[in-house]
Amino acid sequence: MHIKLLKLIVTLSASCFALLFISCNSETNNSKDHLVFRYNEHSNIGTLDPAFASNPQLIWPTNQLFNSLVQLDDELNIQPDIAKNWTINDSTFTYTFILRNDVYFHKNEAFLETQKDSTRLVTAYDFEYSFDRLLDEKVAARGRWVLNNVESYQAENDTIFSIKLKQPFPAFLGLLSMRFCSVIPKEAIDFYGNDFRSNPVGTGPFMFKMWEENVKLVLRKNPNYFEVDEQGNQLPYLEAVAITFLPDKQSEFLQFIQGKLDFVSGLDNSYKDEIVTTKGELQEKYKDQVKLVTSPYLNTEYLGFFMETEASEIQSKKLRQAINYGFDRVKMITYLRNGMGIPAVNGFIPKGLPGFDNIEGYSYQPEKARELVNQFKTATGIENPTISIGTNSQYLDLCEFIQRELDKIGISVHIDVMPPSTLRQMKSAGELAIFRASWIADYPDAENYLSLFYSPNFTPNGPNYTHFKNEVFDSLYVEALKISDINQRKLLYTKMDSIVIEEAPVVPLFYDMAVRFVNKKVSGLGISPQNFLVLKRVKKMK
Repeated sequence: MHIKLLKLIVTLSASCFALLFISCNSETNNSKDHLVFRYNEHSNIGTLDPAFASNPQLIWPTNQLFNSLVQLDDELNIQPDIAKNWTINDSTFTYTFILRNDVYFHKNEAFLETQKDSTRLVTAYDFEYSFDRLLDEKVAARGRWVLNNVESYQAENDTIFSIKLKQPFPAFLGLLSMRFCSVIPKEAIDFYGNDFRSNPVGTGPFMFKMWEENVKLVLRKNPNYFEVDEQGNQLPYLEAVAITFLPDKQSEFLQFIQGKLDFVSGLDNSYKDEIVTTKGELQEKYKDQVKLVTSPYLNTEYLGFFMETEASEIQSKKLRQAINYGFDRVKMITYLRNGMGIPAVNGFIPKGLPGFDNIEGYSYQPEKARELVNQFKTATGIENPTISIGTNSQYLDLCEFIQRELDKIGISVHIDVMPPSTLRQMKSAGELAIFRASWIADYPDAENYLSLFYSPNFTPNGPNYTHFKNEVFDSLYVEALKISDINQRKLLYTKMDSIVIEEAPVVPLFYDMAVRFVNKKVSGLGISPQNFLVLKRVKKMK
């Protein structure tokens, strides 16, 4: 009975705290709203542990809480973070990082277990511990794979951290910018154990304050943050970040229009026609209130052919090319995505990434498509070529558009709609002759996209879902890994991309765009091709 009473008191206390917080927020809306950045995450957040930050809903909040050795700017250039500089020894594949000596962990009671102060300086030994934890099988971190090519690492002293690779990998610095590689203190893991997921301690511009799961997450300004702006002013400018968890995107949009949220990311079908025209411009009635901010997004949407199927339609290069020529990508993006996307009429590498080179891909050429279909019929004796596309409901409209267009050139299309989890499983198992898929860059190097066509990466051992194999492509891929100069690598990337387009194991649909609707009171909210949320330079007007 006493235990039940205690649980009731704890529950009521939590509820009262939430009500008090909401009440305080009402006052904040009047007097301090310009110091609080508010956004909604329609997907639930399961953890704030950076070792598990594998998707945007986890990366966005952990981006505010943690730092790594290096970081990326909005143009995807590698910039110093906790490492103020570094050297690379190409002959031994060794990276040596020199750390700043003014970075402190967030103040937290975990440090009082072993010392008098509630914070301490970050050292190279903290990165050694963080990497050890990332590789620990008991932790089962989602980001463990980023260290697959690492042979060894060590803290040489408090400020020098070195990493030796097993083999050359020019994109490695980009990997280190990922949230997986964030520095965390051993004291916090020892103190909180598995509850570190909901009691994160990092070094970032904001500190953890409160999290009522599926309701609200609050971060507060880190008064000891080490970065400053160009005028020497300490970052961040804001006092707090407040995140809500409305699951419905239309409700999220209404909250934004009412001024209760500071920005909305993405263009959902529930409100796309309300806020933007078919040309991808803001509707006139919102121009005084909202800024539309867009950027190429490192995501290629495509259809993939499983090249080891016995189906003649898939084995035929001519028919695969006919499908690529047989529908109008520009028209598809204009009417089905309100212009929010870049028609993929070039290669597989998306616009916005070094390696994109405007190579000639597949434009809409229905007559050429019909000619290729007729050549296929003559060669195989198949009078009614038929294909089946596996997709989920989110992309059904695109697949139906392609279905109607391909029917005009003599190809019958069946669409198999399935849950996203089923689509992923069947795609990985090679059980779909054609599948709709997307590839979002894990790190800002075109190798990330070309790895989908490297034959040793056949699923389940890698991301080559199509089981495409080409000896020339493979040799160029291996050669590119040995070249550290990005401009030289780009030449090889272009050759590889051209081979993919010529052999047509995929149908590139469009290169995605990062889309943000931002309240005009907000400034300093940049946007990058990775669509990460960086709030340390954000300001709001009263």
